[in-house]
Amino acid sequence: MPQSLDASAVRTWCRLALHELGRTREEIDAINVYPVADRDTGTNLYLTVESAAQSVDAVFDGHAASGARPDRAEAVRAMAHGALIGARGNSGTILAQLLRGMGEVLADKPDETTAATTTAATTAAAAAVAPAALTPLTPLEHEAEAEDEADADALRAALRCAAASAYQAVAHPVEGTMLSVAMAAAEAAAFAVGTTSAIARAAYEGARRALAATPGQLDVLGRAGVVDAGGLGLVAVLGALVDAIDGEGRAVPRPEAVSGAVAIPQVPVADAADPHAVPGDPAYEVIYLLEAPDSAISVLREQLDALGDSLVVVGGDGLWNVHIHADDPGAVIEAGIEAGRPYRIRITHFGEAARDPARSAACDTESQRHGTYAEPTRRAVVAVVRGDGLAALCAQAGATVVRACPDAPLTGREIAEAVRRVGALEVVLLPNDGELRDAVGAAAEQARAEGVRVALIPTRSPVQGIAALAVHEPTRRFDEDVVAMTSAAGATRYAELAVAERESWTMAGVCQAGDVLGLIDGDVVVIGGNLVETGMIVLDRMLAAGGEMVTLVLGEGVPDDLAECLQAHVRDSHLAVDTVVYGGGQPAACPLIIGVE
Repeated sequence: MPQSLDASAVRTWCRLALHELGRTREEIDAINVYPVADRDTGTNLYLTVESAAQSVDAVFDGHAASGARPDRAEAVRAMAHGALIGARGNSGTILAQLLRGMGEVLADKPDETTAATTTAATTAAAAAVAPAALTPLTPLEHEAEAEDEADADALRAALRCAAASAYQAVAHPVEGTMLSVAMAAAEAAAFAVGTTSAIARAAYEGARRALAATPGQLDVLGRAGVVDAGGLGLVAVLGALVDAIDGEGRAVPRPEAVSGAVAIPQVPVADAADPHAVPGDPAYEVIYLLEAPDSAISVLREQLDALGDSLVVVGGDGLWNVHIHADDPGAVIEAGIEAGRPYRIRITHFGEAARDPARSAACDTESQRHGTYAEPTRRAVVAVVRGDGLAALCAQAGATVVRACPDAPLTGREIAEAVRRVGALEVVLLPNDGELRDAVGAAAEQARAEGVRVALIPTRSPVQGIAALAVHEPTRRFDEDVVAMTSAAGATRYAELAVAERESWTMAGVCQAGDVLGLIDGDVVVIGGNLVETGMIVLDRMLAAGGEMVTLVLGEGVPDDLAECLQAHVRDSHLAVDTVVYGGGQPAACPLIIGVE
């Protein structure tokens, strides 16, 4: 059932957009040829939306203690602010302005005159289609209908304001980019009649049509045979808006968002038009946040416009995000100092980052001034873990540990920051959790863009990470070390015991709150009454296919005899299988993790 465009819908939209961009990030990166063929548009959009979603979640968390919920104005302002401070790259900066433009309208009450006009038009259109089918509405239905009409009108205005403000933020707008897609979405919404869901869907379909037209509008896209990467990301974000308003409350895969309108081939780097290969193109990307009065921005735009291209300045109310491609990053920063206080300064040298992966070509000047980065080392392993015991175990094996907390999921930005801090030229990433795949993948792409050689080993459980670390040898060639670690992780099946928090459906049947669930490779296969019994069943199923080593990782508060009982069961029932036990300290909701090599 469709829901109103309230704070919860905004939060759901952010989460679904993050999921969709995580799913399509690599494909969007692959077709990124304009304005710079640096293969990072999908990653930049993901990190921008991740910051927006995190900001909205923080608003909800702040209200949770009082039992209240934020209103729509608070949610959309948080979304816009989060996107602004976390915007990455040209596409991320434009998306931040689009969200800010939408937020300016959605944070205000809809115009009553416009809403009344829209209501009359909607009623007339419905009567023309089926006048005999109209029946009197109840007071509650009247209220819901009026609320939806107001939301629909607000969404039309929000999309129109978003597109207009994005065009204003870009110094030299170019058709055939995500700007064209945004304007087409706004125009389609303006002519649509119906519910909020209908308006959102019209905007989405209009964006898809505009995306399909981008190769004919921009020569570099036509030569490469691709659509605009930023526009593709915006279509994904608008598809998530449709899902959020339709009330699904879940991330529904939308393959049509990336392939239904046009064919999108994968573009090898060598085949794409590379602006960096052309003498005279700007060598650096400069991004910073700027605290400055609104009156100083027009002068700043003029100064920066003379220094480079791809200039985008977004924001307002004293806080701005500045993005430009230029040859003289010092002059760009000096212009910011004249206007106000620049910080979170990031400078990326395009050519060096692309051609010399052994060098880090980007820097966060503020962090470097405070000495938070280590001296460069040759190679490091960064492992994400939950629990003190697992952290100590991975650290002893030579990994740099990033702690994950179940109440505050790690973001790609935090993981990328951990990679920067180790200061290594080569990094192996071990996520150790399937749910972190998108965030770790985005962090890996960000590190690669900064000149770090990164290998992501898709470990879905800490026991796979432990197996990979056991064969890690930093003196080997990087590729050989990664292959050995990947093979060890892939040869390790994983399982875990979890305690059900509520009644729910599983692949093994219906479970009740307090039941012990046995999961193998992420799927529930056993519903049991206690840890020992369920653990034995899971071990038997895993060892039925063979195995030489069993690893048991104990969580917080498990019974003292759990490990002893399971070890005895393996010893008595499965010959020539060794067992090793570690105290992992992971949360009590996951009392046991099992690995079989």
